[in-house]
Amino acid sequence: MELTVLGQTVRHPIDHVEVFPAPAHVTKVRFTTDELSSVCPVTEQPDVATVVIEYVPNEWCIESKSLKLYLWRFRDMPLFAEALAAEIANEVMVTVKPRHVKVSLTQRPRGGIEVFAEAERSAE
Repeated sequence: MELTVLGQTVRHPIDHVEVFPAPAHVTKVRFTTDELSSVCPVTEQPDVATVVIEYVPNEWCIESKSLKLYLWRFRDMPLFAEALAAEIANEVMVTVKPRHVKVSLTQRPRGGIEVFAEAERSAE
């Protein structure tokens, strides 16, 4: 697979993460950001969340700049926290094909309520 965003000036979100060959003996990869944003599908108010993406690589690893640009695509999307966690886990499973992926998403409190959602998928 070819990396197209690393080393380039990219000023727009992308639809899929990019990958590179997984080094031998890497047993877990974790990405964390507290800058994930989306929009409430009912109120259209902005939602901000912390997301932790953990996966056990098989053949591929996620290139981090492409992950940042992929997560950027959600900033104007109307999604509940649970659907957002599931969407990210699905992207990792389909594109990266890891042995296992877990996405933990904690939405910042709005109206006094914090939402935590977790989505996991494993290779069959």
